[in-house]
Amino acid sequence: MPSTKTDDQTLYETDYLQWIETSVEKLRSGNYANVDWDNLIEELEDMGRSERRSLESNLIVVLVHLLKWQYQPERRSGSWESSIIEHRRRIKKALKESPSLKRYFETILSECYTEAVKQAKAETRLPLDIFPTQCPYELGAIINDEFLPQ
Repeated sequence: MPSTKTDDQTLYETDYLQWIETSVEKLRSGNYANVDWDNLIEELEDMGRSERRSLESNLIVVLVHLLKWQYQPERRSGSWESSIIEHRRRIKKALKESPSLKRYFETILSECYTEAVKQAKAETRLPLDIFPTQCPYELGAIINDEFLPQ
């Protein structure tokens, strides 16, 4: 008996993993008429948004730590450096797995830098005007494991 839209919607709402497995099975077997297309399309769109949000989050973390590294040299720590390394790794992995994110990465730098400055100000208690208004770091430097500002 073919599944109905209501059955798919109920499964989507009550057992997400089972819904995914059922959807994959339907796609693999060519049973396209019974695929829950509305939710599948929504999930695919959400995946793209999630990838972009993750990239933004990791970029902000790197920028915050680079700013703290540069503007509070007396407080530099292994945990800051470790965080920079980890979040750079995440960014590079995302860009490798989805090269089209590079264009997005370039477009969000300014916005992410503004957010990073706010967070760096809060964490360092330094005055806002000590930080440059424009990001002082090149994209390549931001993800370069050898780069730490002086």
